[in-house]
Amino acid sequence: MRVIAIQGNAPAVVTASACNEDVGDVPKMNLPLARREFLKGSGVLMGTLVTGSLLASLAPSPVWAVELKVLSKAEGEALMAMGRVLYPHEKLPDAVYALLAKDLDAKAAGDAGAAKMLKDGIAALNKAANGDFTKAGKAKKLQIVKAMEGQPFFGTVRGQCVTSLYDNDMAYATFGYPGSAWEKGGYITRGFQDLKWLPAPTAQASPAVDL
Repeated sequence: MRVIAIQGNAPAVVTASACNEDVGDVPKMNLPLARREFLKGSGVLMGTLVTGSLLASLAPSPVWAVELKVLSKAEGEALMAMGRVLYPHEKLPDAVYALLAKDLDAKAAGDAGAAKMLKDGIAALNKAANGDFTKAGKAKKLQIVKAMEGQPFFGTVRGQCVTSLYDNDMAYATFGYPGSAWEKGGYITRGFQDLKWLPAPTAQASPAVDL
């Protein structure tokens, strides 16, 4: 499971009552801290979680920060904006989309060709938006991204979205996924009731399992 770096002073505390696996409640998460003095990359993406939101209640601090080693802050923000066009989720905060920029930046750091492709693709986004892709309207952003379909840049960003946006515990909390079940005996021993937004099954549909 991947975790986004959240700046803060103390980890969240998990109490015994905080996790109810029968209904799929997601416990508070002990997110690692990322202090500002360690963020010395080419660009730094920073922001805050919405006060009162589920993720703000799970994180030790509402402030998040992601370091980029090759891409600039503006380039990272452009990739975040493109990620929202490709996989729009109003409930996912920018902190999750920042993981997309971070993972693509990591590819750029290890491959000069990938770095050039990403930088050229971002430049094309901005050019099509007459200056700044992040400031374009939703319809314009969609038009620009759709026009790039089939290009290596488009495919690279879209492909990275699948793991960057969904394989992290902030996304799990947002979508109500309680995580891996095998080390807890599997789902069958827990009554198929992990997703609390589904109606509870009847005793006949989900009988007790004799162990």
